[in-house]
Amino acid sequence: MRVSYLRVGAAGAGPYALTTGADGALWVTLVHAGQIARVALDGREQLYQLEPAGCQPAQITAGPDGALWYTATSANEIGRITVDGEITTFPAPVGPYGITAGADGALWFTAMGANAIGRITVAGSVEAVALPTAGAMPSMISCAPDGRLWFTLNQANAVGWLRPGAQPVVLPLPTAGAGPVGIDATGQGVWFAEILAGRLGHVGAGDRITEFALPDPAARPHAVLADGRGCWATEWGSSRLVHRDPGGAVHHVDLPESSEPHGLTRGADGALWVALESGHLARVAP
Repeated sequence: MRVSYLRVGAAGAGPYALTTGADGALWVTLVHAGQIARVALDGREQLYQLEPAGCQPAQITAGPDGALWYTATSANEIGRITVDGEITTFPAPVGPYGITAGADGALWFTAMGANAIGRITVAGSVEAVALPTAGAMPSMISCAPDGRLWFTLNQANAVGWLRPGAQPVVLPLPTAGAGPVGIDATGQGVWFAEILAGRLGHVGAGDRITEFALPDPAARPHAVLADGRGCWATEWGSSRLVHRDPGGAVHHVDLPESSEPHGLTRGADGALWVALESGHLARVAP
């Protein structure tokens, strides 16, 4: 694998999550600067300042309306930014964090402080579904091809799913204290990361959960991305990327020491792009 790097934002801005927009550019949350960055694949950058600056933009996704939608965790808001940089914000339940486009034409998000899964229409109407487990801290969320919304429950040691209009289903994990965070339901089955256990997890047919230990138990896997041949994950604790294929083979890509890799996405160029909180985007290509 060949790895190259792009600096994003000012020093300390904190690239955290990223997605590919309808315009083919990368859209990146800068969690410490309170900004959204648009980064063209040739490295050209445009920064958009959010208000307040301490709103802590976290996760970001491409919406069904062609805009980018993000969570502003400290401001308790869901934000919408068009590819031309026009920003609109909407009040949300406490602690929004993960966000994904649903099969119903709306955006779905997790509300960590409200212990709920939220739904926002492209017009800005918000509703929430309470979780059955108190203090579960829902983290990331992903929409599966069958329309189910899958999410991790970081403090409840579980993953869960729901369908629009129905109540959530909670699936406890085999390993205690695993602390699941990242999740991706877009591939074959559902992949998720257990940040405290140093494992990847997979939900297969019949909602059967299988866990896979990583070589470094202190790797702290954070975000995941299914690729049809298994799963990529960022190892926050070891500054690496890891890939596990269905046969069990594990491959690593080294990143700079203390680079703090978090989000990852597939770019319009086919490469894997990773947000490094230390200040860069990493491009990983064969």
